[in-house]
This record gives sequence, C-alpha cells and structure tokens, in this order.
Amino acid sequence: MGRLFGTDGVRGVANADLTAELALGLSVAAAHVLAEAGTFEGHRPTAVVGRDPRASGEFLEAAVVAGLASAGVDVLRVGVLPTPAVAYLTGVLGADLGVMLSASHNAMPDNGVKFFARGGHKLADELEIRIEDVYEQHRTGEPWARPTGAGVGRVSDYAKGVDQYIAHLIGVLPNRLDGVKVVLDEAHGAASRVSPEAFARAGAEIVTIGADPDGLNINDGCGSTHLEMLRAAVVEHGADLGIAHDGDADRCLAVDALGNEVDGDQILAVLALAMREAGQLRKNTVVGTVMSNLGFKLAMEREGIELVQTAVGDRYVLESMKAEGYALGGEQSGHVIVLDHATTGDGTLTGLMLAARVAATGRTLADLAGVMSRLPQILVNVPDVDKSRVTTSAELAAAVTDAERELGATGRVLLRPSGTEPLVRVMVEAADIEQAKAVAGRLADVVKSALG
Repeated sequence: MGRLFGTDGVRGVANADLTAELALGLSVAAAHVLAEAGTFEGHRPTAVVGRDPRASGEFLEAAVVAGLASAGVDVLRVGVLPTPAVAYLTGVLGADLGVMLSASHNAMPDNGVKFFARGGHKLADELEIRIEDVYEQHRTGEPWARPTGAGVGRVSDYAKGVDQYIAHLIGVLPNRLDGVKVVLDEAHGAASRVSPEAFARAGAEIVTIGADPDGLNINDGCGSTHLEMLRAAVVEHGADLGIAHDGDADRCLAVDALGNEVDGDQILAVLALAMREAGQLRKNTVVGTVMSNLGFKLAMEREGIELVQTAVGDRYVLESMKAEGYALGGEQSGHVIVLDHATTGDGTLTGLMLAARVAATGRTLADLAGVMSRLPQILVNVPDVDKSRVTTSAELAAAVTDAERELGATGRVLLRPSGTEPLVRVMVEAADIEQAKAVAGRLADVVKSALG
C-alpha cells in the first residue's frame, strides 16, 4: 500500500479514492493509535469533527463519526466550519482529537481527512505513519477490539462553536477595523458564514462575494486560487483591500485598492513589522519555506529580521515555530500562523490582522506591502510524472545544475513533488521574468522526459 497521508492529511477523489470505508477505517485506526500513545489514559475520549461544504463531506462526516463512536470516542459535531476553527475548538474544549473533512483549495470532486491532536495541533509524522499501519493491519483481516454497551461513543451537535470561534478572532485583534472597507471572497467554502460576521463585528464595512455554498461550487472560479472576481470587486466598490480564502479558510491572499495581488510573503512582511513594533515578534524571527520569494528574504534582512526557512508545508513551518518558540511563520500561498492565537494557518485571522494594520496606520495596503519587492518567480506544474524520482534522476540533476549556473547569484531553482497532487512543481526565480520563464520551461520539459 502506498502512503495515504500527504503534507496535509489524506486527500483524493471522494467516493473513488477517499471512500466512506477508508474514512471510517482511518478514524478507528486514529482512535486506537492515540489510545496506544496514552492520549486517552484515565478519561473517556472526545473528538471534535467539522467539515467544509462539499457534498461529499456529508457522507464522509457520517463515516468518520461512526468510526470514532464505534471505537468508544464521544463526538462533538460542529458542522461546516474552517479548518482553523476545528483546531481551535479541539484545543479550547479539551478534546483528545479533532477531525476536519476538506480538500482545501482542491476542486469539488476531491475531499480529504485531516486529524488534529490534543490542543489542536496537527499530528506528528510518526503518528500518521502509525495510523496508516494500524489501518492496513486491520483492513487485511485482524479484527478491531470493539466496545459494547455503555462503552460506545456518544454523538452530539455542538452549535456554540461558531460564536466561540468568532469571539476568539475578535478578541485577539490589536484594534478595531472601523473606517476600513473590505471585500471578502469566501470561495463558497467553510468560512462563508464565519468570516463576514467576524469582519463586520470588528467594525469593517464589508462586501461579500463567493459566500453561497451549495455543496458543488467550492473554489469554482473564486477564492484564493482565482483572484479575478476579487480584483474586480475591490475596484468596483472602492474598497481599501480584498481578502480571498480557500475552501477550508486556513489561508488567505489579499488584493490592494488597485486590484494588485498581495501574496503570503508580503502579508508575512507586513505582519512581521507590526508584531515587532508591538513587541510580539519573538527572537526577532519569522519562519518561511524554501518557496519564499527571494525578495522577502532581502526585505527581512534589510529590516533586521531573521528569516528561518523550512520544507514546503505549513506543518513544517509550525514544527519550527514550536521547537524554537517563534511567533510568526507562513507560506507564500497564504498559510500564515500566528502561534500566540492559532495552532494552524488561519485565513480569517490573517485577513483580520492585515486589515487591522491598515486601520491602525492609516496607510494603504499597497504602501504597507511595499516593504518588499517580489522578484519574478515562475511556477510550472508538471502532471502525470513519477514524482518519487525527483531527487534520484541524474538527467534532472544535470539540468538543474545547468540552470543554476545560468541564473547565478540573482536567481534560484527549486523542484519538488507536490504533497497533495500527482505532479512535480518547477519554480524558477530570476531578476528578469523572461529569463525565469525560459529556464522554467526548459526544466519542465526535462521533468516530462526524465520522469514521464
């Protein structure tokens, strides 16, 4: 069996790759593994289960709830909420386990299962591997130990979660948003109710688009992967900024008043300076990934802020932050973690904090984001190749060496297999965009020929 867990849980086409049987089995396995690890010792375990609005989330939620309850875990079903809300509630309610059903920015046919440990933190790699192993062991014949009678888990709906999460978001803001006009693109996703209400309660004047989920339209031409509608709406309504979430709202991208994109690196730069000013940027350090734009690194150096870079994936950013006590980290894609207030990337919190900075300074978002200049960066996705051979192909290694020699000190190359999709990502940065495009195109062709 190939590995089920990627960089962000288990994902696949719902009812094809990710079936009800798999979701149920993984949930039972997770309960058994956490019991083995002593997580449930001395008390009856509880889990928080939430989902995004995908139609498939309805039957997958039922499967997860059934699996957990059959393993003796009481379940609090919180319904449609963002991933960071499920993580927050897992922590604040003292639950032993959190489960989120979402495929984030992926198209509607996909779905996913993501587990959180006690406290609302993502499971460690070794626990995910153990869950896979236990699942496979029982899938191939060994029966589960099943409680009976009063030992089975009880299931209840927890309706207060929405208000608890919104109150938390508003409570951690440094200032109100009065006088700021914001367009919110909710990607017809999990934040369609939460985000507009939070911004409105915080004092912003809001215009909302992409906030009518029907189970089928999540991420469809909207949200953080499709900024066109948000750009147009910000300009049309004369807004100060726009905020775009993905399907599960664990990230956000922004748009300034002229409709220009403000990406995760720029958001991190703005928040890093704000937190340093407030004395909250511990160790004067921000955490990024190897995909962070070189312009971000140069800006942080100029501002006297240390940049620590990790592997791609917000889980690795979080691991570094927790290990070293850093307060701020994130990815260019818009996953931003403010560790004092969240255990995972939180798109609504990030958007609120960005708007709060605009309100507090009276400066435009374009002016604030101008702290860094993005070097041209080309990203090419190469599908239908053997992504497992990225690091072992001699032909590919030679092509990368040639490209790096051509770019010199003014650019860089990064090839990496996607953690959530069957493709290889080719990233090239250069001082000149045409050179970046040319080098990226040549490398993409080599990836196809060498790994196809």
